[in-house]
Amino acid sequence: MSKRVYFSVEGRVQGVGFRYFTQKRAQEYGVTGWCRNTKDEKVEGEAQASEEVLSKFLKDVDDGPRSARVTKVSQEERQIIEGESDFTVTR
Repeated sequence: MSKRVYFSVEGRVQGVGFRYFTQKRAQEYGVTGWCRNTKDEKVEGEAQASEEVLSKFLKDVDDGPRSARVTKVSQEERQIIEGESDFTVTR
């Protein structure tokens, strides 16, 4: 069963390639959605996939790329978006 979550990542996550790391992992897992930097120096996004795949993807987000230092990842379930086909990085 598919699931969609909003996620917010805190720590040293801007200027370290975090969004593109997230997009690459999403593409590897077949996750759809988006992510972007926020004005308060976080990265936020939404991700949609099966619960099993989302769990693996969000673990990778929690680990982040080597240059990042994640201190907190918050999640909130959202409504599924039908017909979404990719994972995009926005500003």
